[in-house]
Amino acid sequence: MSATDVRNLGLAALALGIAALLPLYDTGYILSIATTMAMFTVLATSWALFSGPTHYISLATAAFFGLGTFVTGLGFQTLPFWTLPLIAAGLGAILAALVGMVTLRLSGVYFVIFTLGLAELVRQIVTWVQNRTGQRGMYVLTSITERDIYWQLIGLAAVVFLAGWLIARSRLGFALRIIGNDETVAKHAGINTALAKVLLFMVSGAVAACVGAMLAPRYIYIEPSTAFAPLLSFQVVIMALLGGTGRLWGPLAGVIPFTLLWEFISRNAPNQTLLLLGLAFLLIVYVLPGGFVGLYERVQRRYRMEGR
Repeated sequence: MSATDVRNLGLAALALGIAALLPLYDTGYILSIATTMAMFTVLATSWALFSGPTHYISLATAAFFGLGTFVTGLGFQTLPFWTLPLIAAGLGAILAALVGMVTLRLSGVYFVIFTLGLAELVRQIVTWVQNRTGQRGMYVLTSITERDIYWQLIGLAAVVFLAGWLIARSRLGFALRIIGNDETVAKHAGINTALAKVLLFMVSGAVAACVGAMLAPRYIYIEPSTAFAPLLSFQVVIMALLGGTGRLWGPLAGVIPFTLLWEFISRNAPNQTLLLLGLAFLLIVYVLPGGFVGLYERVQRRYRMEGR
């Protein structure tokens, strides 16, 4: 491990440690915003672990997230709460593996369309089951507070960042970078491209389901239309791309400003939130194609060139 690696790990641990102190100073509105940021940080970072190196745009986050919320809704009365995120993560990984073995043979717009339809498919199945049983939704009434959820998300963020750091330095990470550059070359190099993509898709699915299980007590009442909301998938993609997927910390650079802007517009002009999504897409495509990370790297290159 190089000195730079040690420094980066130390800075990340320090940042997470400082973030974990927030509930000791505020338990109101600021904590609520911070919890939302922590949720999107974990979701966007885990999304970028898969979509960043492979360049496959997944819109399946809502499917895994909704699965996790329903795991908590169905199990919180009979099982210890700490086991539910683990169960959700396992089910999320299994669902991702099943979906990945079928869909990751697709590419481009076909993969995007399929993953977008996955959340709707799961939502319709859950709705059908609930209609058959006469149950429209479920209450999740626990003693878990927003402060507890925030700390859980900070802990999960630490796990995700560490996993991303390790994957980037592993043979799997190297294989995925080759796949992202040219999948045909990767196949000719002897890389099992299907297995590599499925494994990382399972990580992303497991994390999203785990987050859903942790957030369920925050919503109190869960129903399919909110648990499997497609809007969540688009928000995660925009935040990750706005920050940039070239660096592990990139999604965080998109989560913070976008969450604050989304909160401001939601409170003052709630009917304009979809307009914000559209403008964000245009901004990413035409102004910041590499996100803030790409902008940062371009400035660095120019600075080095001028320094010479």
